[in-house]
Amino acid sequence: MTLARALPTDASGWWFFLGTFALYAAARWFFSWRRARRDGDEHPVRAAFAEEDDPRPATAGGFRSYRQFFGFVGSAVLVVVVAGLTAGRLRLALLGTLVPLLITALAYLDFRQARKERAQTL
Repeated sequence: MTLARALPTDASGWWFFLGTFALYAAARWFFSWRRARRDGDEHPVRAAFAEEDDPRPATAGGFRSYRQFFGFVGSAVLVVVVAGLTAGRLRLALLGTLVPLLITALAYLDFRQARKERAQTL
């Protein structure tokens, strides 16, 4: 495993990992808030936070649909390919733009799936 990378040993490396989770949560919340505002909800912020309180279990492994699973796997493969085939500033530039776009796209995919399931149960 000569290509395997170790976990970060400095604080800045961990901030990048935590930043990806924060970006996903913020994008998911933004999509929920925007939908609640468009639907004319009286308290869109409360509605956006309440949307995450879904007690139903996942249906496809850790994902609610195969589209989410394949989106996650495809994004991971794309990031690994870019990280493996590039170096230096090009890698930093590509990953600096590609990773936030992929995370936001996955958050939107999850938001759409949750909205679709909620509409079917109502």
